[in-house]
Amino acid sequence: MEKLIADINAIVWSNALIILCLGTGVYFSVRTGFLQVRYFKEMIRLLFNNTSSANGISSFQAFAVAIAGRVGTGNIAGVATAIAMGGPGAIFWMWMIAFLGSASAFMEATLGQIYKEVKDGQYRGGPAFYIEKGLGVKWYAVVFAVATIVSMVVLLPGVQSNSIALGITKAFAIPPAITGGAVTLALGLIIFGGVKRIGKVAEVLVPFMAGAYILMAVIIIFMNIGQVPEVFSLIIRSAFNLEPAFAGVFGMAVSWGVKRGIYSNEAGQGTAPHAAAAAEVSHPVKQGLVQAFSVYVDTLFVCTATAFMILFTGQYNVVNPAGGFLVEHLPGVPTGSEFTQQAVNTHFPALGGGFVAIALLLFAFTTIMAYYYIAETNLSYLMRKGTNKWMLWGLRVLILGATFYGTIKTAESAWALGDIGVGVMAWLNIVAILLLQKPAMRALKDYQTQRKAGLDPVFNAEKLGIKNTEEWR
Repeated sequence: MEKLIADINAIVWSNALIILCLGTGVYFSVRTGFLQVRYFKEMIRLLFNNTSSANGISSFQAFAVAIAGRVGTGNIAGVATAIAMGGPGAIFWMWMIAFLGSASAFMEATLGQIYKEVKDGQYRGGPAFYIEKGLGVKWYAVVFAVATIVSMVVLLPGVQSNSIALGITKAFAIPPAITGGAVTLALGLIIFGGVKRIGKVAEVLVPFMAGAYILMAVIIIFMNIGQVPEVFSLIIRSAFNLEPAFAGVFGMAVSWGVKRGIYSNEAGQGTAPHAAAAAEVSHPVKQGLVQAFSVYVDTLFVCTATAFMILFTGQYNVVNPAGGFLVEHLPGVPTGSEFTQQAVNTHFPALGGGFVAIALLLFAFTTIMAYYYIAETNLSYLMRKGTNKWMLWGLRVLILGATFYGTIKTAESAWALGDIGVGVMAWLNIVAILLLQKPAMRALKDYQTQRKAGLDPVFNAEKLGIKNTEEWR
């Protein structure tokens, strides 16, 4: 079974997907005039729009839900894995996929807003909705919805809960089954409250967890401030095959940097449009820009914080594809969150393990919350006449079961299944947004025109000739 999973993973994450992700990011960056740079201040301004309604959550809550999905195990264990498999150069490629991917994130989030609809008294939207309404290809939309439900409910929760259990066991010697039971119970109390409760919990937890983690990283960076130029240089040299020690993993640096970058920030994967569609805004581009900024928060802030802590302290190993290790600073230590725990322990021996374990708990827990919301949205799409309550309960039981099971299975199988889920969704969604870029570009041009006229942009889909947009009439 493990070999089958590995073979499927290799097919899904072939070089073709790496090229597609990078190429799409470059294309949309150029197509939008590098909005990720030009509209940076606008992103921050829009972030704090707290207008909500009976049907929709606020922009900040939608941002928090999306960040809850983006900021998870990938920011701690995923960064460590990228360094272990691709060397320090993998971090540069994580930065690149974040910078370029923010343009892809803008496109998918804007499309999510354009084609949203009201179901069960709340805004719903995402790739399945815009594939059917924008492309008019129902079977493709159904395939995406089914693939997303399987990924969010079966394949991905185990990665998050497995990392929680490993971190808690390492720091506090609590058995994985006990951790799994506690996490599953807490998750159940939240997801049975619906999207409004998820939004409120995310709104509180996300700023706290990200802020505390970045603060710890900043402290460690200041304690090693003299090494900043050296670490930057090491990352850049390794990224372009100019560092002899890591010459043998240049291809792996690109592959794992992109792979773990997408796993972490989810740009182009098709997850964030679900949260984006739930927001109450006057123009779709507003939420598109907010979601583009969330990619920066995830990778350029949180992932970089992890990478710097690990590289400053030298607490990492780099695997040699030919066998053994190119660098082995931590003999016998498995690849993953333990690299980060060891890095923090270097400066704060009494605090490091526990701090990283709790950060991982919060990061991964909020991500599973977001997974449930995404799965529920796609179930809502499939049940067009109204979501069946028994199907909804089945969905909740399945994700709770997968979350618990993830705490007691091996990390290798958990990550392999998670990668398959991410890769399949990315393939389906990136192709869709490439085919459906015109409505998003019309919306961007309209937003720019209204802003230049000194207006607070208001979207009129009919005026722009965009069809099947009932909520914008």
